Amino acid sequence: MGRGGDAMIRAAIFDWAGTVVDHGSRAPMGAFVEAFARFGVAITVDQARGPMGMAKADHIRLVGAGVNAAWRDRHGRDFSEADVQAIFAVFEPLNVASVASHAALIPGAAETLAWCAARGIRIGSTTGYTRPIMQRLAPLAAAQGFAPEVMVCAGDLSAGRPAPLQMWHAMAAMGVFPARAVVKLDDTPPGIGEARAAGCWAIGVALTGNIAGLTEAELAALPEADRAALRARATRDLLAAGAHLVIDGIGDLPAAIELIEARMEAGDRPGVWEA
Repeated sequence: MGRGGDAMIRAAIFDWAGTVVDHGSRAPMGAFVEAFARFGVAITVDQARGPMGMAKADHIRLVGAGVNAAWRDRHGRDFSEADVQAIFAVFEPLNVASVASHAALIPGAAETLAWCAARGIRIGSTTGYTRPIMQRLAPLAAAQGFAPEVMVCAGDLSAGRPAPLQMWHAMAAMGVFPARAVVKLDDTPPGIGEARAAGCWAIGVALTGNIAGLTEAELAALPEADRAALRARATRDLLAAGAHLVIDGIGDLPAAIELIEARMEAGDRPGVWEA
């Protein structure tokens, strides 16, 4: 039975790495570092993680611009669009290979997906991963119970995050509207940005995603003070990107949706930010 009413969330659209699978968003980070290394330029983990959430070619473009001096020292010329495409051709198969080792559902995901199903909340997804990467990852996630109705990948449309096109495409494919009845869960500022630009509710993920960058075991081993510092940093960055709420991980989504529905009942609306 579907759910109705102006104060109900009708669909949840999920990011993938760092949000539903791959605690710490490890697979893409390692692939970016290795791809640049194969062209003789070392990038740091922070540089690799900086634009995470964007389409991967856009991500490479920004990282390359940031290390242009090192690129010029190594190659005798500025970083160019041709270099973006050359690195992307190396990066994509590296990421395809790495996702198999980073495909486990994040704790709380299965319970949250079941909660959404019980409430008639439709499930969609968008991702900064390309379709070849997702062709490897999606079946591994489906075997664990995560099989969204729609999966919109980087490169499917003319613009990626933080533009709203992936969100709008997902909603159109599911036939879900208005945008204020949709919530987006994401661990990166570009993913939050796409939700806000689309007119949806945006919920950030603080501790399981790219900003924290830790595996489940690494996070569990942290002293509480260090974990609180990570949470504060991620919360600051995600709120600055436009998140309406920030939670530790996907397991906290049911409570967040109930808070949002209470706000909707009181007449609150998500509003739209420019991407």
